Amino acid sequence: YHDHYGSLAELEVLCTHLYVGTDLTQRIEAEKALLELIDSPECLSKCQLLLEQGTTSYAQLLAATCLSKLVSRVSPLPVEQRVDIRNYILNYVASQPKLALFVIQALIQVIAKITKLGWFEVQKDQFVFREIIADVKKFLQGTVEHCIIGVIILSELTQEMNLVSLPSNTKHRKIATSFRDTSLKDILVLACSLLKEVLAKPLNLQDQGQQNLVMQVLKLVLNCLNFDFIGSSADESADDLCTVQIPTTWRTILLEPETLDLFFNLYHSLPPLLSQLALSCLVQFASTRRSLFSSPERAKYLGNLIKGVKRILENPQGLSDPGNYHEFCRFLARLKTNYQLGELVMVKEYPEVIRLIANFTITSLQHWEFAPNSVHYLLTLWQRMVASVPFVKSTEPHLLDTYAPEITKAFITSRLESVAIVVRDNLDDPLDDTATVFQQLEQLCTVSRCEYEKTCTLLVQLFDQNAQNYQKLLHSPSAITVDKAIQEGRLAWLVYLVGTVVGGRLTYTSTDEHDAMDGELSCRVFQLISLMDTGLPQCSNEKIELAILWFLDQFRKTYVGDQLQRTSKVYARMSEVLGITDDNHVLETFMTKIVTNLKYWGRCEPVISRTLQFLNDLSVGYPFYYISMKIDAVKFMLKNHTSEHFPFLGISDSYSLSDFRCRTTFYTALTRLLMVDLGEDEDEFENFMLPLTVSFETILQIFNNNFKQEDRMLIGLARDLRGIAFALNTKTSYTMLFDWIYPTYLPILQRTIERWYGEPACTTPILKLMAELMQNRSQRLNFDVSSPNGILLFREASKMICTYGNQILSLGSLSKDQIYPMKLKGISICYSALKSALCGNYVSFGVFKLYGDNHFDNVLQAFVKMLLSVSHSDLLQYRKLSQSYYPLLECLTQDHMSFITNLDPPVLLYVLTSISEGLTTFDTVVSSSCCTSLDYIVTYLFKHIAKEGKKPLRCREATQAGQRLLHFMQQNPDVLQQMMSVLMNIIVFEDCRNQWSVSRPLLGLILLNEKYFSELRASLINSQPLPKQEVLAQCFRNLMEGVEQNLSIKNRDRFTQNLSVFRRDVAEALRNDGSSEPCSLDMMS
Repeated sequence: YHDHYGSLAELEVLCTHLYVGTDLTQRIEAEKALLELIDSPECLSKCQLLLEQGTTSYAQLLAATCLSKLVSRVSPLPVEQRVDIRNYILNYVASQPKLALFVIQALIQVIAKITKLGWFEVQKDQFVFREIIADVKKFLQGTVEHCIIGVIILSELTQEMNLVSLPSNTKHRKIATSFRDTSLKDILVLACSLLKEVLAKPLNLQDQGQQNLVMQVLKLVLNCLNFDFIGSSADESADDLCTVQIPTTWRTILLEPETLDLFFNLYHSLPPLLSQLALSCLVQFASTRRSLFSSPERAKYLGNLIKGVKRILENPQGLSDPGNYHEFCRFLARLKTNYQLGELVMVKEYPEVIRLIANFTITSLQHWEFAPNSVHYLLTLWQRMVASVPFVKSTEPHLLDTYAPEITKAFITSRLESVAIVVRDNLDDPLDDTATVFQQLEQLCTVSRCEYEKTCTLLVQLFDQNAQNYQKLLHSPSAITVDKAIQEGRLAWLVYLVGTVVGGRLTYTSTDEHDAMDGELSCRVFQLISLMDTGLPQCSNEKIELAILWFLDQFRKTYVGDQLQRTSKVYARMSEVLGITDDNHVLETFMTKIVTNLKYWGRCEPVISRTLQFLNDLSVGYPFYYISMKIDAVKFMLKNHTSEHFPFLGISDSYSLSDFRCRTTFYTALTRLLMVDLGEDEDEFENFMLPLTVSFETILQIFNNNFKQEDRMLIGLARDLRGIAFALNTKTSYTMLFDWIYPTYLPILQRTIERWYGEPACTTPILKLMAELMQNRSQRLNFDVSSPNGILLFREASKMICTYGNQILSLGSLSKDQIYPMKLKGISICYSALKSALCGNYVSFGVFKLYGDNHFDNVLQAFVKMLLSVSHSDLLQYRKLSQSYYPLLECLTQDHMSFITNLDPPVLLYVLTSISEGLTTFDTVVSSSCCTSLDYIVTYLFKHIAKEGKKPLRCREATQAGQRLLHFMQQNPDVLQQMMSVLMNIIVFEDCRNQWSVSRPLLGLILLNEKYFSELRASLINSQPLPKQEVLAQCFRNLMEGVEQNLSIKNRDRFTQNLSVFRRDVAEALRNDGSSEPCSLDMMS
């Protein structure tokens, strides 16, 4: 590095490669050089050189990047040096205000990082890094450019304080809380006063500097209002839940009407780019937590918000800008999120405002192509308003019965009108974005039930008119394709809408008249189904089919099943027109439709997968069991599940392999139907399995010709069998499957794994089938006493895991994007299969050793080999892998400690390190498993030491195993100490979600390591100011009070109780005074 980048010219070449170069190898070299530059002792002088003499903005950016990395290191620079860097940068940007904006921001980020990390550092009784706000005030008195820099400093600082960038969340919270309490309010007040100054003078928006200043100030206000005040750091994307936890000390600011007026005035006087920022601030103001105000204050505050809404809707010019429009819709939705309908109707302007909002919503729905994502917020508002109607106590009219039907009507008519435009102009069809459509329909279903008669009348009229037109087009030889497509699109929307309003019955109080109307509407869809199905395959339309499936599912949830009286009025009209008298008849219609779809829509993956999902939901339901066998369609499916009847079961190359996934769903549902009447009838089962038997026999004959076709056949079979195995949850039926597959067909699967190990498309379904066969669901694997099946099954699984493990390791190292699909996914399935076997209680593992059978040893060796080929970071990074590895480790430490103690020291260290790293993950499945595994290991060790004095000769082997583990721990004392430190840290500082699990291993660790525990205790107590030290010492004394020197259940429970009191008391003690900085226990680890 020193040879390459010594002079300024060479450093500038480095910048070009880093920021503008297109050559990848040069960029990678440049990144390496950058890391070396940061580590070199001349880093600071090089940065200074770049800033003072660099000829491009990129040179300054490189300096900022280096400084940023330098100041956020784990081992910080000396205080004096950091103060110098900060002052140097402040002077630098003050003397060169015309720098590129991205350079200014990058340099200011360095100041923000220095300030945050040094927030609690004291020099000469002064907090050295907190003078920043005083420094900023000097900037605000300068030119517009200086003003902008001052505002950016505050903005970046607020953002930096909000970022969880520190290794310890606790330390971050302490700094953020202190910043919130000492500075944030002042920053907000300062920003508001700057905005008032802007409004006081006539605005010159031609002036770019002025405009930039206003933008930065508004962003600063937004950063203040978006601050994570209480450390909930909720997921940013969950927009619905938002309540802004404004601190109580800010009440006075919010209670002044001028504050809200300021932002409404800014919205009306600024150009769109800036006015949408003012609206974003208002969204946050509207979301202020309710508890900040008393009831009269809240009513007054809401009144001011509503006045603002009225003013915006009376002067709607600004809303033609998509940014403003979107923020305004969010603003309206927040009104209902934070205020109750009962409070809204009491506002003086309510009748006028609700009329304006209704008109605004109707216009928005009619312009369906404009800002479709914003409509979500408007529908949220109406859905919540209508849902609250039954709970309003107030006598003031809420007027929703006037406006809700209009909203529903606007939605329905605008969606139907959109179809012609979409078809003729070849636009993207909104119906193709099913996620959005479903979301909007679910919101609409509540609104549509308000004044339901109006909605029904409209839908009936539209449906009849469109269905007639469609029939005419079908019978007319000269029909134009475009007209047909439009009619089909409109019918698809209408079917979706009927399904939606029928599904709305569950969200709203319903009457018999309403049920009768549902019958009227449903009749029409059932008639459309028979019209479409008699015309197959000519008159088929995917959109209508998907809509019909949505309708059928809504109808199933609402009217089929034991939650309703059989005499529901919905069937009155349906029995007249269609002869459908009750839900048994409906089920027949459902099943016939399902069979029709599976027959005719074999090539259309969306229709097939949605149909199978529907079949699956039906097969789980309760009434289905009693009548399914009487339905002809069910009998047909059970006898004819082959590709000639159901093309989607075919294996030709025209199907993509991912489409094979739906076969598992199909066979699960089908097997559930078979189980209804199966009992112990083995012939019936053999008949059912016949198509699979034929396929396997075919494969047996062609397997040795290296034929590619059998590959696809096998993938299909593995998926089918997994579906079947999943549904067979009784011992009798599972045994039938086992006798069918073993010993005849399992060897084929073994050989496939051996041959195609590098093809995950082929190995994954087979491994998943094996994992499913190993699952002892509902005790189905508890074979008879005389049967060796459990052991035979385990031996097959062992062979498969060993084969796969050995073959997959021969692939060598894989690239980052290949490692999961090619290797880790298979390993994780093997691990979950092995875990099912170990904890399934159907194999006695001691037998293997007794009879010299090495299948158990082999599979454990394969487990170790696969494990050592995976890095610790991958173990935690891939969720499926961690969720199969850690529970497996839990089984091994619980029942097979002799295997754990026999591991070579490096392997044991690898396993213990993986536990230590898993303790701190956010995934509670993983962290709880780690705690349990650690508890088993610690308990084993503790018991061994307790027995050591009095060991009889007879159990020499167990003693040797214990001795090995003890010896290992004495060689590596830091392993358990590190884990004790981690667990104590979690208890004292973190938000501990699984406290019970954490408490279990902790007691054993303390008893094994009392000396280290007392050091930890001392370090925590001494890190606190004197008045708190005694309180904490008392907490620790209480923790061990009444706890004895053993690991009996009673003693453990005592410790767990003490620990929860301890955690509460320590949190209380540390919280009482935010001024001191608790040093976390990292120093010991």
